[in-house]
Amino acid sequence: MNEASTGKRGSISKTGSILRIENALVEDMYTSNSRTGYILVSYATPGQNDMVYIDLLRLNVGWDTILINQFGDPISLCNIRKGRWVNAEFSAAMTRSIPPQSRAYRVVAIVQKPLFRVTIDRVASVDVENGLLNTGDPNNELDQVRFAISPATEIQDKSGNIIPLSSLKTGQMVRIEHANFQTASIPPQSTAYRIKLM
Repeated sequence: MNEASTGKRGSISKTGSILRIENALVEDMYTSNSRTGYILVSYATPGQNDMVYIDLLRLNVGWDTILINQFGDPISLCNIRKGRWVNAEFSAAMTRSIPPQSRAYRVVAIVQKPLFRVTIDRVASVDVENGLLNTGDPNNELDQVRFAISPATEIQDKSGNIIPLSSLKTGQMVRIEHANFQTASIPPQSTAYRIKLM
């Protein structure tokens, strides 16, 4: 169980000129176009005599800020609402305003349950080295969908036992729970959450 699920605010750490915060609580968010704006977060700062202070920080989100959920799916700023937990990387150059402001490089929103779609199709190809699985017609890339396999992707055999990606073979029928989002590439790509042999 991560700290976010227990409601415990994280604190800031630093690597070079980049600051990181984990399990920051979103106090407010503003956007005029769903992609740029700011997120106001709170985080814990240890004080004397075991005291813990809650500080605020405004993360400014620009077009170059990476916005994703914990599964790696791209999201809009509208998905980051008050009360949600985020992990973020941002510039160590902060303003002296109250609250201080910083440029966000990357924001990861922690979502409770991913919204997903289900695809049932035959395996067209498996790329174990790059963590990719294509479904559809193996002879026609225009009739395929590519799924990115992450360490969080659960792959099961027909009995529900966990198996490696390398166990999947061309021609097998699979049921894939995956992200609603697909890239505009050919073939379109989505993130797989769970794959089960049928």
